[in-house]
Amino acid sequence: MTAEEKQLESWQGKHILKLRDYKVPTEIEDPDSDELRNVVEPWLTALFQSEHLALLTGAGMSSAVHHLATGSPGAGMGNMVISEYTDEIKHIADESAKKSGRGVANIEDEIRTLNELIRGLEIVTSLGTREPAKEKLESLKKDLETGIINFANAVLESEKNVVTSAKEEPAEYLMNFLLSFASRIATRERLNLFTTNYDRITEFGAELAGLHLIDRFVGSISPIFRSSRLNIDIHYNPPGIRGEPRYLEGVVNFTKLHGSLDWIERDNTVRRFSLPYGAVDIKRYSQEGSLMIYPNSSKDRETSEYPYVELFRDFASSVIRPNSTIVTYGYSFGDDHINRVLIDMLTIPSTHLVIIGFDDVGDRIKRFYSKAKRPVQISLMLGYHFGNIKTLVDNYLPKPAIDRTTYKMADLLKARGTVTPLSNQNKEGDE
Repeated sequence: MTAEEKQLESWQGKHILKLRDYKVPTEIEDPDSDELRNVVEPWLTALFQSEHLALLTGAGMSSAVHHLATGSPGAGMGNMVISEYTDEIKHIADESAKKSGRGVANIEDEIRTLNELIRGLEIVTSLGTREPAKEKLESLKKDLETGIINFANAVLESEKNVVTSAKEEPAEYLMNFLLSFASRIATRERLNLFTTNYDRITEFGAELAGLHLIDRFVGSISPIFRSSRLNIDIHYNPPGIRGEPRYLEGVVNFTKLHGSLDWIERDNTVRRFSLPYGAVDIKRYSQEGSLMIYPNSSKDRETSEYPYVELFRDFASSVIRPNSTIVTYGYSFGDDHINRVLIDMLTIPSTHLVIIGFDDVGDRIKRFYSKAKRPVQISLMLGYHFGNIKTLVDNYLPKPAIDRTTYKMADLLKARGTVTPLSNQNKEGDE
């Protein structure tokens, strides 16, 4: 079978690897981390030192950390209980899921469809007194509110399982994962971290790792989302040097593209309210208003609504630049508006996209790869071996301390005639 014929096969359930030396995506029957480390880790280390680096995480990252804590993937996208127009809503939600390549409709598809139906009924009832339509409208609004609260509490439960876990592994690997990306040398721009997750597992890991997350919220007690985003940063003055501030290490630009459990909209203002880690019921802490956790991700109209237009503008402006690398982890490529930005980025020859995932469900990543038509600019690490956060951190991601000391040590070894790679030395020492 030729390489072209193998490319036509499904990637689902397989280990797929494509790096600089691989002309086409290659199936790895039995991945050996010791053998692959010498190929994968230097390639990722080089890419991570691009002038601009971005990380996009999806539900797969939260599932990976939750699996370390409990052995299960955590909250899923279940379905809502809808009292009116049940069959019609299910039909439209299924159509929406098929168009986006997800196959089976989830709660986000139902929320989208339900919002549109509610808006239509509001228009109908505003034209006259139609009591049956008004009754159905009120019933659907209650279904929507109940469905959102139930789903938010399910996500909170998964979040609680991670942050209250007695195991050290979840927090340890989450911290090391984030530090591998955030450890940028001073001459490079800050890491731009994006996530489609509603939970706060990323924020939890950043706090444990001592990372400073800079986002669009301003304030301490009840931070407010601001449309204007200045290039705010954190610097320090070295001892004995005045007028030459330097970058403080561990600062990251952070954007939650799909909103968050602790965002609420009230009086045309988006705020972040105080929601402790480990909370059980979101209604005990949220104020009167609308939880901002459901962008409508399959239509452009959805992303033109505040505040999502601002968030996606940040995403596009951070990614679509020369000498830029973006790494996706746990993102299933089911959001057309995000995929479009990534394809636009790849039209710049000096950019690169690294896709790391546990699996390619529905072959969405394969379809994206084929549609992009930029094989030289895309690296692939797919399958349970590469997607396992423990295997990834232990073997393939650059170590957090990629700094001048590391490079100086390498130069000294080279000057002394030592040509054995450091990774081989470590293996020999272990033996």
